[in-house]
Amino acid sequence: MVNPPPTSASQQPSLGSLFFSFFRLGLTAFGGPAMVPYIRKMAVNEKGWLDGTVFDEGVALCQAIPGATAMQVTAYTGLRIRGVAGALATFVGFGLPAFILMMVLSAVYVSTANLPPAKALFLALQAIVVALVAYATVSFGKTSLRQWFSFVIAGIAAVLFIVGINPIIVIFLAALLGIALLPAPDKKQEAPVTALPRPETSFFILLAGACIFFVLLYFLEPDLFTLAATMARVDLFAFGGGFASLPLMFQEVVVVHSWLSSTAFINGLALGQVTPGPIVITATFVGFLAYGFWGGVVATIAIFTPSFLVVIGTVPYYDWLHSSQLYQKMFQGILFSFVGLLLSVTIKLALAVPWSWLPGLLAAGTFVSLLLGAEILWVVVAGVGIAAGVFVFVH
Repeated sequence: MVNPPPTSASQQPSLGSLFFSFFRLGLTAFGGPAMVPYIRKMAVNEKGWLDGTVFDEGVALCQAIPGATAMQVTAYTGLRIRGVAGALATFVGFGLPAFILMMVLSAVYVSTANLPPAKALFLALQAIVVALVAYATVSFGKTSLRQWFSFVIAGIAAVLFIVGINPIIVIFLAALLGIALLPAPDKKQEAPVTALPRPETSFFILLAGACIFFVLLYFLEPDLFTLAATMARVDLFAFGGGFASLPLMFQEVVVVHSWLSSTAFINGLALGQVTPGPIVITATFVGFLAYGFWGGVVATIAIFTPSFLVVIGTVPYYDWLHSSQLYQKMFQGILFSFVGLLLSVTIKLALAVPWSWLPGLLAAGTFVSLLLGAEILWVVVAGVGIAAGVFVFVH
């Protein structure tokens, strides 16, 4: 079993209470990782379900494994409170509002994308998305690239990705370069390795269920299996949070499988920004446009299942993972490579936008606003409002 939670049995919430508490939080979950403090406020300060130190350890773990950080923190919180069943309740509850809204917006997009107002709106959103990804590149680079070897790994990754090398190969190469170039961590700072119990039996049941899901898709709906396998692969290699998945998803969706054009993919990213939840909810949009309703459902399940299983499978081994020099060097190498991957996807997305004075001003204004510390949600809302006002004035 997972380490018992610090709350007494009388303080433990029901699974229904967990689900609806995180569902309400998910309705306003804008900003991705920015939601982590709000999750902490509810679970630690308001509800008293977790000790603050236990919560902070979970945040550190979720930053060191692939997947959308905020979503994984919700799973970790539920796991510590009510085991695997609690993790499933918090994870689904938090992500469900984003899924429902993205499915609705995807259906609206299919029927209205060619209308002049919608074209004007999405042109504005495309420019804003380019600025958002450019800002993510700069922000991630400032915190990640410090020594010469970090710039080497990031530069190699950028070049390989731009010329079309499979991003999974780039990630493996970055991990190997991390092992070869990075100095060993200071042993004095390493956490002691302690024996921890195995994951709950429920974890292995869920893992078996996920395998059955993919096997059934393989035999019954090969196209949906390809979609699911692609999204699962993107999630498994998305070290560094949701934005880290963008280069992988762009490469697979636009370049490898041609499910969407570059323009449509940018529009999906834009919708992912203006809806609550992680940016990887764009997978729902991709699946819906490629294969309709069931495509959206399958893509959503596939993009979130691996990171959920990784969380509940690695929590018992947190100390071992944190103390492994090999893992730390591989992880740092992968993080450096994502700066290059983000740079390359910024360039590719920018080339797909039909630039004129309005999208140019929106992109520049968005980028500067983010550099000055503005909230992403309000930047997007302001940009859309300006674009709508200009459209009404011109027409």
